[in-house]
Amino acid sequence: MSRHAVITGAGSGIGLQVAQRFAGLGFRLTLVDINPAPLAEASEACREAGSKEVSTLIVDLGSDLGAEMMIADSWATAPVDVLVNSAGVYPATPFLSLDAATWDKVLNLNTRAPLLATVALAQRAVAAGRPASVVNISSGAALRARPGAAPYATSKAALEMATRASALELGQYGIRVNAVAPGFVTVNSSINPVTEEYAAAVSGNPLGRRGEPDDIARAVVWLAGDEAAWITGETLRVDGGSATGAMHLPLHWPAAGGARAGESELKGSHAG
Repeated sequence: MSRHAVITGAGSGIGLQVAQRFAGLGFRLTLVDINPAPLAEASEACREAGSKEVSTLIVDLGSDLGAEMMIADSWATAPVDVLVNSAGVYPATPFLSLDAATWDKVLNLNTRAPLLATVALAQRAVAAGRPASVVNISSGAALRARPGAAPYATSKAALEMATRASALELGQYGIRVNAVAPGFVTVNSSINPVTEEYAAAVSGNPLGRRGEPDDIARAVVWLAGDEAAWITGETLRVDGGSATGAMHLPLHWPAAGGARAGESELKGSHAG
């Protein structure tokens, strides 16, 4: 029997590319999204990529029962081996304009839904005595706040802790839970649009290019698979090195003349 992967946010971007990667490995797929049209296109793309069994679910994962319904329906098709929580929203909301509805929408979809989906999957896997692997899609925003993204950054930081907490309790049952944290990835999303000005500001990294969905998909498939069998509770940063530090700050000593590299002109002072 083919292994079964459930991918949320599979209608476009990273979720779609992850689904196509699993399709190429011959997985049975359940593709989940809130938008029917791109989901139908994703299903066809996955069949062309090599999956012989593709199901689709239109689910509002931000609703109270969305995650449980998704796992129940998926498991009824076949026991689930891999869950990839890729669905998410990224609204631009200035801090002084935040309200409860905006906060709840972001946290419910980006944090609560992956956690509850993991719970629902784990309950069934434990009862059936089956292992499973969960990969959550986090973000570089989990480590670095940015203007207009307080709910999003908070949701991803919380998701990384939920990943570790889940892994801690589920490891004894053979259930691994990890996360992949992308840097800036070009997805051309109509749900989460960004301006070119914003993209240029956040996409600098030591490797010198923006990410593509397949950069993330390859990492997800590896982390979910047997080659990563002794890894759980980890967040793998796939970001071109952008989390290593600040790329565009000037040298804090003169490039020529003055103090030599490694020396401080101000004795007893510390660079910030």
